[in-house]
Amino acid sequence: HGKSTLADRLLELTGVISKTGKNKQVLDKLKVERERGITVKAQSASMFYEYQGQQYLMNLIDTPGHVDFSYEVSRSLAACQGTILLVDAAQGIQAQTVANFYLAFGEGLEVIPMLNKVDLPTAEPERAAQQIESTFEIDSSRILHMSAKTGLGVDQVLPAIIESTPPPSGSIDRPFKALLFDTWYDKYVGVVSLMAIKDGCIKKGDRIVSSHSQTKYEVSEVGIMYPEPTPTTSLQVGQVGYITCNMKSIAEAHVGDTFYKEKQPVDPLPGFVPAKSMVFAGVFPIDADEFNRLDESIQKLTLNDSSVSVHKETSAALGQGWRLGFLGTLHMDVFRQRLEEEYDTNVLITAPTVPYQIKFRDGTTKYIRTPADFPDAHTMQETVEATMEPYVAATAIFPEQYLGQMLELCTMRRGEVQNHTFIDESRVLLKCRLPMAEIVTDFFDQLKSKSQGFASFDYEEAGYEASDLVKMEVLLNNEPVDALAAVMHRSNVVTMGRDMAKRLKEVIRRQLFDIIIQTAANGKIVARETVKQLRKNVTAKCYGGDITRKMKLLNKQKEGKKKMKKFGKVELPQEAFLSIMTAKK
Repeated sequence: HGKSTLADRLLELTGVISKTGKNKQVLDKLKVERERGITVKAQSASMFYEYQGQQYLMNLIDTPGHVDFSYEVSRSLAACQGTILLVDAAQGIQAQTVANFYLAFGEGLEVIPMLNKVDLPTAEPERAAQQIESTFEIDSSRILHMSAKTGLGVDQVLPAIIESTPPPSGSIDRPFKALLFDTWYDKYVGVVSLMAIKDGCIKKGDRIVSSHSQTKYEVSEVGIMYPEPTPTTSLQVGQVGYITCNMKSIAEAHVGDTFYKEKQPVDPLPGFVPAKSMVFAGVFPIDADEFNRLDESIQKLTLNDSSVSVHKETSAALGQGWRLGFLGTLHMDVFRQRLEEEYDTNVLITAPTVPYQIKFRDGTTKYIRTPADFPDAHTMQETVEATMEPYVAATAIFPEQYLGQMLELCTMRRGEVQNHTFIDESRVLLKCRLPMAEIVTDFFDQLKSKSQGFASFDYEEAGYEASDLVKMEVLLNNEPVDALAAVMHRSNVVTMGRDMAKRLKEVIRRQLFDIIIQTAANGKIVARETVKQLRKNVTAKCYGGDITRKMKLLNKQKEGKKKMKKFGKVELPQEAFLSIMTAKK
């Protein structure tokens, strides 16, 4: 949409960065953001601007647009008084535009609509403005038209913000109160906290207390992001700035925490609803000696991205590792890339799963994060009342000629279409309910290919529903392999089982005895493949002679193979796991 490019122009306009023409997404500081051209981490910058003879201080937060990073958006909104809703004039309203508008609307913030990329030959600003008016009931005369890349109309943005957005409501005379909404780790000073000052002021040397843990800290430095950390003498009400206060442990920084001065307690701010992990995956070091280093890297990275949940896990096949919870599959992919690039670690990530729920007859419920926790067939019959899986309320926006393919994709993935409406004469907004498990595999690839890249998709959690779930196990010579087990809907078992057996047959090396690969669910075998044994040609030395001589040698070999199969163990090499985990689902 051009959010980070608009941020560049505003920072140039206010003199925070110089106008060299080389500024490209200055606030996208991570390597992964520059490579993919997306914003992953919300970044903050302060700007000074003179308007009608008065000097204004504004704090800008550039947020991601993708649904997987909506937690970054909701955290940033808690520190703001107003938001710019940026819509691409060439593409019109997208699914995440709708989701982010309602996030800001729910917080009661002033929403300033703007159309970007109006200079493109394919831009249709009137049509996009009409979509905004019909979808959000915003008067189209209020919408600013601009191009962040060329700078056209950018000079109207800051005056519009000053006119529309109310100033912060706090008072400098009240006791100090601040909301912690972001953190990161610096190897020289430890944990750095980004805070929105709601009341009072703070300076170096003050002692502050955390409402969450009641721990006391001495402030060693305060400053603003300009756009790099710039020390100041104090931070006052309404400002957003960073504070370093000798926080050494990563676990001490709690996002959403309220800080106050020692001996001046205040009522804590409401904070945030903790992020709910929607996708779980096992993370294991490729080399077991790297475990401690990887542990430290994951801790530092989860400080910077607090929406990831971490639990230790051990697998018989892959050794010690973690079960990490993410907000979506892009979030998982970006986390893996950051681990590899920022901390130089090699990791193996297992196939993503979603948290299932088991309802027992005695009224208790249990969450299943790994297939190993899923009850066996006997327990299912005796004590389980229902198995539940998470559903999402999904929104897709696409041109009307793809309506048939989209409806087909939704029903193929066990979805239930709720309604579809035309937001203008050529674009359709489709609402449906889908099982979360169907989204975490290749749903986005299918969506983009069926709509030739035009569809945008967004979803939010919609609770649990009863579903016919089974655990599919992989057996090698009747021995189960725990790392390859999976929980799925009964309708998918046969296709997934056959696919898994075929892939295993390709990666398992031949042994001196037959290896039987089976996939089973509920005690029934659904697919079978055999890796044939290596055989020595025992009849090679027979030249002519009676057939009984050959049969005797073949029977002797057969007995030996039978004995060998009894004692032989099939070891799956790590390469086999790697090729199965990384194969496209």
